[in-house]
Amino acid sequence: MNGAWDPETAGVLRLPSGRLVRGRGLRRPLPAGPEPAFALYLLGREPAPVRWEARWLRWPDFWLPSDRAAAGDALREAWRRSETERVEIACGGGYGRTGTALACLAVLDGVPSHEAVAYVRKHYASRAVETPWQRRFVARFQ
Repeated sequence: MNGAWDPETAGVLRLPSGRLVRGRGLRRPLPAGPEPAFALYLLGREPAPVRWEARWLRWPDFWLPSDRAAAGDALREAWRRSETERVEIACGGGYGRTGTALACLAVLDGVPSHEAVAYVRKHYASRAVETPWQRRFVARFQ
């Protein structure tokens, strides 16, 4: 993989295909190491500008994306780009919205939707995907 993250680094999820995606909480400092080439930020309001290419989805804390179609498009873009680029998915804390998005990427990567939350909790963070409606969003994601 061209420019992939170090799979041993905390917060980096290895999908079944081998693609690597970094999840993180924006309330914490930027981790050491290479910067992302592309980031998807899941926040209730537009984030501050960054030095790399980024896309913002309006996604209030503990809830679901305001525009589900735009979310699907953005998640598919992040998954496609993760094949050759360093992709970061981030929200405020790095667990609920980020975990939900990572679980959707796992579905795109071939994990059955009913197993995707467990996959992300095992391979990314045990606290990932915080609410019943986030779990339902993943279960229905295609």
